[in-house]
Amino acid sequence: MLKYSTMDTPVGPFTLVVSAAGAVRAAGFTTDVPELLSLVHPMLLEPARAVDATEADEPVRAYLDGDLTAIDAVPVEQHTAGAFMRHAWRVMRSIKPGAPVTYTAFAELSGRPAAVRAAAAACARNPVALFTPCHRVLRTDGSLGGYRWGLEVKEWLLKHESGD
Repeated sequence: MLKYSTMDTPVGPFTLVVSAAGAVRAAGFTTDVPELLSLVHPMLLEPARAVDATEADEPVRAYLDGDLTAIDAVPVEQHTAGAFMRHAWRVMRSIKPGAPVTYTAFAELSGRPAAVRAAAAACARNPVALFTPCHRVLRTDGSLGGYRWGLEVKEWLLKHESGD
């Protein structure tokens, strides 16, 4: 059974959906649990129940308090049929706080320099916001681009991580 919790953050509520083993399967700046569950691959989907806190809550709080690497060790479970997307999500987890990359650079890091659109799709389809930091990927011109949870949230995260 999946469990979920919601915490307050400086940019609004953040909800985590976590497996019984403690791996994050979905996360986002929302209270809409059905929306988050819709992001979970059907192979990983189970009934979910509310809890006071999950194993991932404490690392998120530490991240928000300034320990920007606190979320790095939190396990995630993401699944997709595409090998490139699975690989891109693993690569995305290696992008360091305060060092965002462009979609072009992300495609290069992922081993397919010409696959800029596929790299952008990996960001757009990422079900575990914050832990797989798609917010650290920017347009080629350095502008924010899109973010499922709103550009205000993406901008806040990037500023938080840069120390501004």
